[in-house]
Amino acid sequence: MTRTARELLDEATRKLAPDPHANRLLPLIARGAAQPATLAALAHEQREVIASDRRAFLHLSERSRDEPACEAFFTALADGEAVAQDRLGAYAAVCHADETADTYEPPADCQGYAAYVAWLALNGEPSDVVLALSTNFAAWGGYCASIAQALRRHYGFDDTACAFFDFFAEPSPDLDRRAEEAVREGLDSGRLDEARAHRYGRLLQGYETQFWHALWELDARV
Repeated sequence: MTRTARELLDEATRKLAPDPHANRLLPLIARGAAQPATLAALAHEQREVIASDRRAFLHLSERSRDEPACEAFFTALADGEAVAQDRLGAYAAVCHADETADTYEPPADCQGYAAYVAWLALNGEPSDVVLALSTNFAAWGGYCASIAQALRRHYGFDDTACAFFDFFAEPSPDLDRRAEEAVREGLDSGRLDEARAHRYGRLLQGYETQFWHALWELDARV
């Protein structure tokens, strides 16, 4: 039986969900044990990821001109990254990240995720990328919700400083609808390859895990 776009999205999210224990930094932040320097490093890394991802999403939007639903999805993602970039500034300021901006050296493993998104922007079939990214966003949103809660509880951050994480933690019915429309478009055109999309999603989750592990290792050295 042919599955719907909604069923494909839900199944991929279930299959590609990361191991609950994969993010080793999250428990440290959750109990207020992460070092201030690690929180600042997170700000530095997000600045790099946001800038790279926004350009990647704009390129995917450009490549999707003959696929209106995919184009709309990637345009919405690029717009969201611009909002996130604005909100990140308050978090970075509270973490004193600007004071180490000139000396901070990003670990290579923190850059793998953004590099792979850039690769997908150049090489991925847009509807496959929509499916892969949607599965990753589910995990990322959960991480952000936990971090926002911990920053308020243990580090005394106010709503403005937590706004970056709140933005990604909040459900986005509009983006979810756009993702479903884009996947349906890929199905209808025959362009979507589920196995390939799952491979993209699996690799994205792997690079996401590397990102958090690298920051966990950085925390252990502080």
